[in-house]
Formats: sequence, structure tokens, C-alpha cells
Amino acid sequence: MFHCAAFISFYLFISMKITLLVIGKTTEKYFIDAIAEYQKRLKFYIPFELEVIPELKNTKGLTFEQQKEKEADLLLAKFQAGDFVVLLDEKGKEFTSVKFAEYLEKKTHTVSKRLVFVVGGPYGFSQRIYDLAKEKISLSKMTFSHQMIRLFFVEQIYRAMTILNNEPYHHE
Repeated sequence: MFHCAAFISFYLFISMKITLLVIGKTTEKYFIDAIAEYQKRLKFYIPFELEVIPELKNTKGLTFEQQKEKEADLLLAKFQAGDFVVLLDEKGKEFTSVKFAEYLEKKTHTVSKRLVFVVGGPYGFSQRIYDLAKEKISLSKMTFSHQMIRLFFVEQIYRAMTILNNEPYHHE
């Protein structure tokens, strides 16, 4: 793992950008404020963007599978050539914060454009999205609201950056 004070300047020259792609806007002010704080902190380390796809409307007549397929269409329209897509999924690989930092550091060497983490809708992802994704990550075996996951994940990206820079935010 790369540990030195110069790591910050290293990140300013990398071409990889991290995107968190989510379905549905964050509605609770306390989550919005906390996410914004971590986004502000992240700009000193790595290009980061939170991209929101509006929630589906008029879904009462749709099955869960039909909703997942409509969300898949919206997600597919947001992906770009060269994206490395990682789903935040309950069946994904779990990391400690230190291991997640190592994972991100490795991705800076292998992902040339966007590392896109995706939070799906309330019923998960369609098979088309699973087939497109390169990896799946789970934040916990527990279930959290989609609003919480956004905050937790942005905080973990920030924590990873501080770990990689030997800053005192993370304690072991």
C-alpha cells in the first residue's frame, strides 16, 4: 500500500474519477448535509461525483422485475465507455476500512476513467446490470436504507483517502 505525504499530490494527477450513481434523491436534510461535508473533504484527494437518477414515477402497476428493468434502462444511459462498474450489493465482497483503502489504491492503477459505484433502487438490480458490473461490494450483512448507504459509502471513501495519506482520521 502507498503511504506517504506525497500521496495527496499523486492523486491530483491520476485520471480516475470516482462516481457514486444512485437512484432517487436523498431527502433527509441531515443526510444531505453530511454527504455534502464528505464530498467537500474528498475534493482534496480524488475527483468524486455523486450522480442522482430520479426515482421512477407511477410504479403501482409495475412488478418489482419491471421496476428493476426500467431502472436498468436509466442506469445504462448514465454509464460511459471505459467505466468500471461496481454494485453496492448485499451479496458483494466485504472489506475492512483498511482493505477498502487498499482496494481503491489498486484501482487508481487499473481504472483509466471512472470507477462507478452504484446504489440500486428498492428492489435491487436487474440481471442486465449484474451482467455489466465488474464487481460487487457489500457494506454490511445488515440492511440499511438507501439514504444511509450513500452517507456511509461516501464517508468510507473519505476514510480510505485519509488511510492512504497516513492522516489521523482512522484509528486502528
